[in-house]
Amino acid sequence: MSISTSGLHHVTAIGGDPNRNVDFYLRTLGLRLVKTTVNFDDNGTYHLYYGDSSGKPGTLMTFFPWPDAPKGRIGTGQASTTAFSVPEASIGWWKQHLEETGVEVSRIRNSDNEDTLTFRDPDGLVLSLVAHPQGDPREPWDTALVPAQHAIRGLHSVTLSVTREDETAAMLTDDLGLRFLHQDGNRLRFEAGDGGAGALVDVLVTPNAPRGLTAAGTVHHVAWRVPDEQTQVSWREELVDKGVNVTSIMDRQYFRSIYFREPGGTLLEVATDTGGFDIDEPLLELGRALKLPPWLEPRREQIEAMLPVLDLPKENNPEVVS
Repeated sequence: MSISTSGLHHVTAIGGDPNRNVDFYLRTLGLRLVKTTVNFDDNGTYHLYYGDSSGKPGTLMTFFPWPDAPKGRIGTGQASTTAFSVPEASIGWWKQHLEETGVEVSRIRNSDNEDTLTFRDPDGLVLSLVAHPQGDPREPWDTALVPAQHAIRGLHSVTLSVTREDETAAMLTDDLGLRFLHQDGNRLRFEAGDGGAGALVDVLVTPNAPRGLTAAGTVHHVAWRVPDEQTQVSWREELVDKGVNVTSIMDRQYFRSIYFREPGGTLLEVATDTGGFDIDEPLLELGRALKLPPWLEPRREQIEAMLPVLDLPKENNPEVVS
């Protein structure tokens, strides 16, 4: 493959109650809601984007929260764990902070000498906070509840659960341009671009595990970065030429996307770095108002009537006077 990704762009999951989702990711994890919009394929649900102060690629976790969504099952054919990067000295602070909010936490140190906390969000989604030993220079979102010295820097890695690794590993290296780093038991690690936090994926091989069921508490898809639309067009053509079943390029308002599945079953996306979340509202006001793309704006009244009222904590826009 002549084109390679530089790392993770975002991870999208399915949630339940949107207000519970907002409260956890803003107040407990200290992320910023950088865009409140809707699922462009199902306008009756929100699409909520969380990240750093501006929602830069590589910091984003997004959700489709359906209030009455059935419970999913985490298993093979999915991204089974989403990990965020935090400062190495902050793991103790995070353990105390999470436990004080009623979150059950387990702590390990993995083969890469990364101190890791693993826990679940209110819908059962498996998350980790990882203290990457090489550090992470990305600037965090700073709030009174999660101060900058401890705050999440962005995505660290994702874990893809598969029943066999050979075809998945081949797609990661041959079609996405990742490099194989090492294997630790039934876990293989790959890295993209310059490596490090935000550019890692683990492949967990569990031949006898049940197949995942995509619903509340599970990841819907994992998105990888591409610098611009021209490169994305070339990349799509190369994937099609190799026989990969790829969607057409889709306008997601804040970036452009293509989608395809890796052989183990996980839905992957390639999303452009170009675009950004301040194209339709000021940086200081990100996430406050429901934003719709031009083709849905004529249906705003109908769409708003279908959506539950979202109670956005003041921590999301501390410099905006109401």
